[in-house]
Amino acid sequence: MSALPGLPGPVAATLARWHAMVEVGDLSDVAELLHPDVTFSSPAFWKPYPGPVAVAHVLATAVRNFEDFAYLRSFATAGGHDVVLEFSARIGELQLEGIDMIAFDAAGLIAHFEVMIRPMKSLAAVAERMGATLDLSLLGKAPRP
Repeated sequence: MSALPGLPGPVAATLARWHAMVEVGDLSDVAELLHPDVTFSSPAFWKPYPGPVAVAHVLATAVRNFEDFAYLRSFATAGGHDVVLEFSARIGELQLEGIDMIAFDAAGLIAHFEVMIRPMKSLAAVAERMGATLDLSLLGKAPRP
């Protein structure tokens, strides 16, 4: 996916690194892109997950769980600190479409990452797969019995 024109330099650099990590499926260094107070929100979770450890884990787990993931289009606000990335992917036999809404701080770090997914059946499959593969101890929760 080509870079969005008019993004502030630090945002463009972070977004380029994000795309490179997703393309190879390796988010082992994603915490370097995250603000210390970053949050992650998704309709698959009851509440946002705070902090770089939790957010890095959720993002890396999602990349491992999605099949045939591809970004399709991207949009940015006039100031370039808020970006929307439209994507498609599969979970098993279910096709899904979604958007990543990413807010960046002035230094180009990701301050908030929000995901929306459709259709509902695919969202339910994502929630089930993520719930089964997330390490709850990295999310500040007790492990499953």
